[in-house]
Order: sequence, then structure tokens, then C-alpha cells
Amino acid sequence: MTQSTIKSEFTVIGTRPIRHDGIDKVTGRARYGADIALPGMLHGAVLRSPHAHARIRSIDMAKARRHPGVKAVVTGADFPEVKGVMAQVGELIVNTHYLSLNVMARGKVLYDGHAVAAVAATSRHVALEALELIEVDYEVLTPVMTAEEAMKPDAPVLLEELRTKLMAHRTDPGSAEGPDRPTNVPGHIRFERGDLAAGFRAAAHIVEREFVTAAVHQGYIEPQNALAIYGADGHVTIHCSTQGSFNVRTLTSSVLGIPEGSIRVVPAEIGGGFGGKTTVYLEPVATILSKLSGRPVKMVMSRADVLRATGPTSGTKMKVRMGAARDGTITAAEVWLAYEAGAFPGSPFAPGAMCTMAPYNVANLRIDSFDVVVNRPKVAAYRAPGSPASAFACETVIDELATLCGIDPLDFRILNGVREGMPQPAGPPYKRIGFIETCTAMRESAHYQARLEGPNRGRGVAAGFWFNGGLQSSATVNIHGDGSVSVVTGSVDIGGSRTTQAMIAAEVLGADINDVRPVVTDTDSIGHTDVTGGSRVALATGMAVYEAAHDALAQLKARAAKLWEKPIAEVRFAAGTFSAAGNGVPPMTLKQLATRLARTGGPIVGRATLNAGAVGAVGNAFAVACVDVEIDPETAKVRILRCSIAQDVGRALHPGYVEGQMQGALAQGIGWALSEEYFYDRNGLLRNAGLLDYRMPTCLDLPMIETVIVEVPNPHHPLGVRGVGEVGIVPPMAAVANAIYQAIGVRMTELPMSPPHLLKAIGQRGGVTLDSHAAAAD
Repeated sequence: MTQSTIKSEFTVIGTRPIRHDGIDKVTGRARYGADIALPGMLHGAVLRSPHAHARIRSIDMAKARRHPGVKAVVTGADFPEVKGVMAQVGELIVNTHYLSLNVMARGKVLYDGHAVAAVAATSRHVALEALELIEVDYEVLTPVMTAEEAMKPDAPVLLEELRTKLMAHRTDPGSAEGPDRPTNVPGHIRFERGDLAAGFRAAAHIVEREFVTAAVHQGYIEPQNALAIYGADGHVTIHCSTQGSFNVRTLTSSVLGIPEGSIRVVPAEIGGGFGGKTTVYLEPVATILSKLSGRPVKMVMSRADVLRATGPTSGTKMKVRMGAARDGTITAAEVWLAYEAGAFPGSPFAPGAMCTMAPYNVANLRIDSFDVVVNRPKVAAYRAPGSPASAFACETVIDELATLCGIDPLDFRILNGVREGMPQPAGPPYKRIGFIETCTAMRESAHYQARLEGPNRGRGVAAGFWFNGGLQSSATVNIHGDGSVSVVTGSVDIGGSRTTQAMIAAEVLGADINDVRPVVTDTDSIGHTDVTGGSRVALATGMAVYEAAHDALAQLKARAAKLWEKPIAEVRFAAGTFSAAGNGVPPMTLKQLATRLARTGGPIVGRATLNAGAVGAVGNAFAVACVDVEIDPETAKVRILRCSIAQDVGRALHPGYVEGQMQGALAQGIGWALSEEYFYDRNGLLRNAGLLDYRMPTCLDLPMIETVIVEVPNPHHPLGVRGVGEVGIVPPMAAVANAIYQAIGVRMTELPMSPPHLLKAIGQRGGVTLDSHAAAAD
């Protein structure tokens, strides 16, 4: 269902054409990273640490070097020293030293699966045999596995040089905070306004709870891969599966000390990413192996490698204290967040602080958030990084306050909801937003209006916020001699963006969507384009395509004017047809004009480059989830009966793809809520490094997900786009927790809410059986 506050004036935008890459993908013609092979190619493999925390005393590679078929071996000693080097990636500054240490350990290993050495051989089997011949002498150290443990004064320190820095905003390098001594807490950010003590004195109801969430993986199907060719001239070509080919170029350059201009990155088709493929793991290793061997080197991770050694999202420890007046107004909120960064600094602790409480206008507020290193893999982004965990904590407490105030949970959120001009937690005021409209749409939905009956059943709602990204994008629009159009961008397609870019060009040029061919190209063939992430591609790259198409259209008008010997100002364009003011010339279609380009000046190429954030085009996004559950009274297994999501998308360019993003995000959020977690033993070893034991939901676990598309246009984007890919994952965990409370009267504060955790919570409440709560409710 689509609920719009705007009347559509478009012919292509808002329709549902078939995706341009669909046939190649369903027929197997699409080429993913692991499908690429070159003559003389070697196969690489990585030796990974069997310990969570240990010093590397020595590495003996002699036997591996002598093994038949081995052409190159590398350890951390083969990587250049890059301490103090920083890399600019989008708006963020990446510490190249820590990135390099994550790619290949030196001195210490800091998590189970940390790369220690790598080999390149004539086959993958030979490479794996060679790994077994490498002898590593470790001094095993005590691991620190959780934020709570790592923040204790006597906790073992992972990185001696770390000191706590207080940040004013998420891109601030920070200033020293606290004593000058080693710490596991490299970052702290605080947002504060009003008088917290006075706010709590004004509260009639105060709720205070602690929360814990487990680390979870993005769950993409395709493992990381890279194929590197180090040329005799020092130029490098890398084929890989990535969400950002320019990210790979910048990060590989910074780690290896190779000029960016000497690296060409060719993005393959991508089998999922969700934020997890925005950094590098294999690309620098494959490049060094190719340099040493003089041959192309291909590397593909196993599923166990993906889970052990790439970045999941953070586990957290959180504390929330919140108060409300009798009429339901939130009077004060105090939020404390600790995000596990993994082995190196860089958790989403700042976005988590920016997003929690963002849907609500709270006069008295303090949010403290901490970046904490632990002996786990360095975390990576995962859909709206940082926001889902902090929303789980605050949205659960908000639901409890609504209950105490006797107010419907959606009415409570509308009462306290933010509107245009109100401040965000980080300070800046909101521009045009649609939070109230989204809550209202869910309140009026068929799902929320339907009765839910039966024992051990409950309905929960929750809201979520994501600020969305802008960043840099480039695009070219080529007009061909037959009137067809090609749209060239550098944004890797992970959600149907190729088709939406083609739709934008078709709309501007009045072309048939089937005459527009979208192309994602390499780093040498398009201007700089930042990562596909942050819900930014439809917004930023779409804006670049829109401007490039208008550039091409202006050139087409000039050609028509030249043919007709008319001033350009007299040329009109509508519905794919050029005409002139007055009489005397017959109109021409785009196809007709295109045949005459060679005789009127040559090819037409529209171009555009921009930074969407710098021009103020970014639009914030809100979502509200509603979930019905049923609890099995014997096993405490939670079954999802019905679920729906309402989301302000600005404008739905392709409603089918928008619905798919909303449904996928909600499905991942339910997996995060109920079953997914990294499970480590007491020695810090991952015990569920496979998809059989790392339990993601399947179609058997979920009903059809209902969507409510709310369109409150972003006034700073020419098409009203906001971005849709991430905010849908923010509210589901809290919605499920709130539904569980409505079903059995237990407030869940730990993720996942699996049967063992739910049974534990029931026991802590006093052993009341599930059916007895239902009977009491009746």
C-alpha cells in the first residue's frame, strides 16, 4: 500500500519495470567475483589464528615455500609500515595502520580467525596444503570478549597506544579524555541538552533498564573474493565483490603505499553486502601475492572465514533511564551505550547515539556512547549501523512508559514525535520529515486495526530513525545514434539501483525504459563515486543521473535549434518530442533527432558530479514496525504471526524495489531479534562459524511481510527522494520484544530473544507459566 502526500506528475517514475539485470541473474549469465578466471592465474589462501588473543613469537614459512606448486608466500613483514597514515573514505577518516593490521596480523593476533600468513599456489588445494606447513609459535593471552569486560579497570589491554578521546560529532577526531594510560575505550561521544535532574523530578513514571545485544552478521550469500593482477608497469587491476570500488582503490592504496591512480578496481556482480562489503580484506593480500609471483592471484573466502574474519555488527551493553509525565510527555531521557568495535577502534557508537531517541522531542536529554575494543573481528557496517541496537533499548522503554501512562503505544509516539524544526539528538533541527505521518499510517493500517486473539499472543510496535547518507557521485548519460541511451555510474547495484537510474534518465529524456541501458563501470571509467551504502544511491547517484540527463537534454535542444535555425529558447520538449514555438517546423522525437547528431556537432554526453550532502539534499528517514507473535508454552519458541512496516520514503521511484527493501530489512531485523548471534566459547573461539549453526530466518519462519509506503517528499531533492535501504531494520527487534510482553508479560532486555533467553527471563520473573499470563489478561 502506498500513502502519498504528493500527486505524481511522472510517467516512468512510480512504475514497476522489470530490472535490467534480471535475465542475466536468473539464467546464470551474471558474473560474480568467484566466476572470474584469467590465464596463468594462481589461487591464494590465508592462514588464520586459532587463538583469540596471542603474541606471535615466530612464523616459519620454509616448508610452505618449498611445497610443490607454491609460487609466493606473505606475512605481515611483507606489508609496508603505514603507522600514522590516514585514508579519506567518504566523510570518514580511516586509520590505515589498524586497517593494515586487520588485513594481516603483526606482533599479535587479536581474534579467532585473524589473518597471519597467506600463500599463492597453482591450485586452491595446493594452497591449503601449504598453509598446514606454516609453523607459528604463539604466546596465548587472556581474551577480552565483551564491552562490559573490556571497560573494567583491570581488563587486559589489546592495543597499548589507545587513549580515550571525547568527540563532538561522528567525524570529529576527538580530544583526550581521562588519564594518559592504555585503555580499551578509544572513543566517547556525548549529546546533551536541558536539565536532566529537573526532567526526572517532573516525571510521574520513571523506567530504568539495562540491555545486551549479541553481535550478528549481515548474512550475505556470496563470500568475499578478490582477483589481483600486478602489472610489470606497477599498475594494479583488482576484480572483486564490493559495495564501493573507489573504497577498495583508496584503502588498498593506503595499505600498500601504491598511488591511487595506479590501481583500477573492477566491481563484479555482488551477492549481497548490507554494509559488510565496504572495506578490504583480501584485496591487499592478493595484490602482494600477485606482485611477488608475477601472476594473477585469485582469493575466495570460505563461509567459515567470512564469519570468523570479516566484520559483523557490534554487540552492545546499554542502560536507559526515562521518565514521563502523567499525560504521556517524555520529560527526561538518559542513555548509556557501549559498542564493541572488535579488535580495532571504529564501532558505530556515534551513529548509535545520533539515532537513539531521534524520533522524539525530549527537552532534557543526555546520551553517552562508547567505542570499545574486544577480541573479536573488527566490526563492519550493517544496515543503519548503530541504530538498531540503541533503538531496541529506547523503544522498549518507551513502550513500557506508554503502558504505565495507559496510552496506546502509537498515540504515545505521536504525542512525543518530532516535527520539522525540532532538534535532533546531535543538535541540528529537522528539515521536512514524515515521522508523524508514518506513525499515523501504521495506526490506520489494516494490520493494526485487526483484532488479535488467543492465548500467548501479543502485538508490538516500535519506531526507528536513520539519517541517510549523501556523499559524492558521478554519472554520464550517452545518447546513441538510434535514440537509445546508456547511463554510466560507479555505484555498485545491491538493490535494483541500475533500474532506478535508468528510470530517472528515461523520465527526463522521455525515452522508453527499455531503450535505456544502465552500466556500472570501473574506477578508471567514471568520476569518483562513494560507496553503495547509507541509503545514498537512489538519492545521490540518482541526483547525478538526473542532472546528467538534463545536461544531455540541453545539448539535444541546442542541436534541434541548430537544425531548425531557431533560438534555443524557442525549442520546447515534452513527452520525448522536440518542437519549436510558432509554425514552420515539424516536431522531432528523440530517436529522430539522434540520427542527426553526427551532422550537427557529434556525440552527446551528459555529465554530472556532485556531493549530495554538501548541497543539502539528504533527507532523514523514519519507519514503524508492527509485529504479532505467539509463544509456544512448552518451548518458549516465538512464532511470527503477522508483521508489517510503514516507512517514509520521500518518493518511491520503483515501488516494487522499495517494498523489497522494506521487507528485507524487516526480515533481517526479526532474525536479529529471535535467533542470530555470534557464539564464542570461554577461550574466545567462534563455535557457530557456518550457516547451519548461525541461524538466519528462512521463508518458513516468516509470514508475508506487509508494507505501507509513506511519501513525504524530501524538498531538497529534485525528485523528493529520501533513501529506503536501511531504516526498516531499526524497529523490528523492539517491536518483537514489545509483542512478547503483550503476549506473556515479560520484558525482554537481551538479544536474541531465543527460547533459552526467553525461558531464563520467565524464570527470573518468578516462574509464572505462559498460559497463566494469558488467563490473567483474559
